[in-house]
Amino acid sequence: MNEIIIDYAIRLAASFVCGFCLGIERKVRQHTVGIRTLTLICVSSCLLCIVSVAVAQNDGIVKGDPGRIAAAVITGIGFLGAGAIVNQGLNIRGLTSAAIIFTSAALGVACGAKMYIPVAVVLVFSFILLLIVSKIEKKLFPADKRKLFRIQTGNSSVDEAFIRKTLEEYGVMLHDLNTSYEATTGKFILSYTGKSPENLDVVGLTKKLSEMSGVEKISIDN
Repeated sequence: MNEIIIDYAIRLAASFVCGFCLGIERKVRQHTVGIRTLTLICVSSCLLCIVSVAVAQNDGIVKGDPGRIAAAVITGIGFLGAGAIVNQGLNIRGLTSAAIIFTSAALGVACGAKMYIPVAVVLVFSFILLLIVSKIEKKLFPADKRKLFRIQTGNSSVDEAFIRKTLEEYGVMLHDLNTSYEATTGKFILSYTGKSPENLDVVGLTKKLSEMSGVEKISIDN
């Protein structure tokens, strides 16, 4: 009996360490998904795996599928991961956090199955990806953010070619253009959607666009 308790304690402790380590990485980067969330996910997944095996092998006789409850963990964790994905304007955030939630649950299940070596390997690989590969990725493939550029004019004779050229000079990759007219104010609004570099010179861009005749207002939204 004592050996069983110790065995369960080791599994749960291993899952606690895994979730805690992943949580620290998220917290350092100031993400909503942090230490408590990932630790609870990992430990609870481990517990459900232990329960799954214990129920299926009651009295030493296999009476069901030992992986039934554990499989349900992966299904259920998808809903929690979806909650971590946030649509902020034109940009999507939280995909990495959702993947870490899934990884935390998988590590918990593996700890419950006493697969400590795969757990250690995956945990190390996870930190390599999150701490090292992410920095390399940012240098080789700088992240572009989608932005909405709105230009309000008093007439429809704005030099659209100049606007496009200016945006492209500042590293903006244009995707869509929408022109609207407000009958109440008599104003034309040109809306450009495109990807811009993280270090976009917003001040310089707005100043150059303001040099055009007829431009009354410029706004840039994420």
